[in-house]
Amino acid sequence: MRHRPLLLLTSTLAAGALTLSACGSRDDGGKSDDKDSGGGTQTTVVIGVDAPLTGSLSALGQGIKNSVDLAARTANKNKEVKGVTFRTETLDDQAVPASGQQNATKLVADKSVLGVVGPLNSGVSQSMQGVFARADLTQVSPANTSPELSQGDSWLKGDKKRPFKTYFRTATTDIIQGRFAAQYAFNDAKKKKAFVVDDKQTYGVGLASIFGQEFKRLGGEVVGTDHITVKETDFSSVANKVKNSGADIVYYGGQYPEGGLLSDQVKKAGARIPLMGGDGIYDPAFIKASSESNDGDLGTSVGYPVEDLDSAKAFVQNYKAADYKDPYAAYGGYSYDAAWAIIQAVKSVVTANNGKLPADARAKVTEAMGKVSFEGVTGKVSFDEFGDTTNKQLTVYQVKGDAWKSVKSATFKD
Repeated sequence: MRHRPLLLLTSTLAAGALTLSACGSRDDGGKSDDKDSGGGTQTTVVIGVDAPLTGSLSALGQGIKNSVDLAARTANKNKEVKGVTFRTETLDDQAVPASGQQNATKLVADKSVLGVVGPLNSGVSQSMQGVFARADLTQVSPANTSPELSQGDSWLKGDKKRPFKTYFRTATTDIIQGRFAAQYAFNDAKKKKAFVVDDKQTYGVGLASIFGQEFKRLGGEVVGTDHITVKETDFSSVANKVKNSGADIVYYGGQYPEGGLLSDQVKKAGARIPLMGGDGIYDPAFIKASSESNDGDLGTSVGYPVEDLDSAKAFVQNYKAADYKDPYAAYGGYSYDAAWAIIQAVKSVVTANNGKLPADARAKVTEAMGKVSFEGVTGKVSFDEFGDTTNKQLTVYQVKGDAWKSVKSATFKD
């Protein structure tokens, strides 16, 4: 995927979870040593979290924050890494690139941070990647889908080069999602004429472009294109263009606040056709943003519905038991898996170094990340040579009444 003072939130452990003692002095290995209740030495490792915790995308950001916190709790409870206690430090980027960059700098400065989960938005991630790379600090996004983040600016030309070895993601890219959406629209929904709109942001432009290319390759016609501006609310001009184009579907690359309004205004203009978008619109708030019926609108999202996965049953149950105020939302499972990947990398590094973190722990964790492989909440978690997830499962959802319902899940194949 994917203006105000920074807001620093620190995750707290609920009753029943391990109590963390105060941090002691830190050394060059990025750790602090404490004494556990048995008299042994405990090393505190911090997993940073960056997400929009306030603003229009906060529902997604809170789900990311809570799911990482749950992974840390679980690791501590199960003593996943002997001698290591995990805690989280969460920063609010408000979906603003400049805030994300400031947060990245702050996390880098804390030597106890050995990995970061986030951010939600691809545009925010662009501002953070270089900061993390210069510090050898691993970053794992549960939601970024822009291909250039992992494959470079020339990926569309077939010239794929990984820009930053520290960058990983558990969400599949828009190369997959955009093509999957176009194939569903043309082959399953039988749509032949698409009007394509984007929000001029990194995520939206890339996703809309890939959808359009694949839709035309399949034999469909893109009868018009246009752009809207984030945080504006009057899209009547675009809506009228859609109506006059003869399109039988609108594809929107962007997020749900504007997507819901666009759907509403297209229908009010008299074009009773579905709006389709990516994971950025797959949220209940998309439906609430429209005063017109959204029945028939479509959205794709990475992975299969978490509630339908056997591998996610424990996650769903434990999340509910933790009594978080906000739901895990669209990226909860991917956030948990991102945090667990960092935990497994730390475990590998500690095991290889006789039970202790080495002085160059960050670099070693980044190296270990490329070899991580486990069965996670969302399925098999591992990364390819670009740091992209090897899990290429996606789902199409459709608005039915006042809720999103899954209508097709598949593993994407070229």
